Amino acid sequence: MMTPHHVVLYPVPKKETEAMPAADASTEAPSAPTIYAIRLQGHLDGRWAGWFGGLTITLEEDGSTLLTGPVVDQAALHGLLKKVRDLGMPLLSVNRVEPGQANTPEAKSSSPIHQDSSTLLK
Repeated sequence: MMTPHHVVLYPVPKKETEAMPAADASTEAPSAPTIYAIRLQGHLDGRWAGWFGGLTITLEEDGSTLLTGPVVDQAALHGLLKKVRDLGMPLLSVNRVEPGQANTPEAKSSSPIHQDSSTLLK
């Protein structure tokens, strides 16, 4: 039998189901999808637009294809990149396009994904 001085009381953990304080909806704006420009080597037929979630397909004079449009989050972007991989078309670049820049030459630039050539996607 234990004597009272051997009994240790531990604090009772808080219930995980306790409600979190509600966020003030007036101070948080929903984030808008980010516009991306994804450049592929080779021309992609326009019938693939539905497969790419309605992204705009632009066939460039240099022989590349530019996929442009809103992407809701990073998971969706990775999903699009998996589709590019599955097509077997070389990925040339992925660029985030600032609002109002979608139709400018900067949005259509073919800058690489990374500046360091050792980290380019293969």
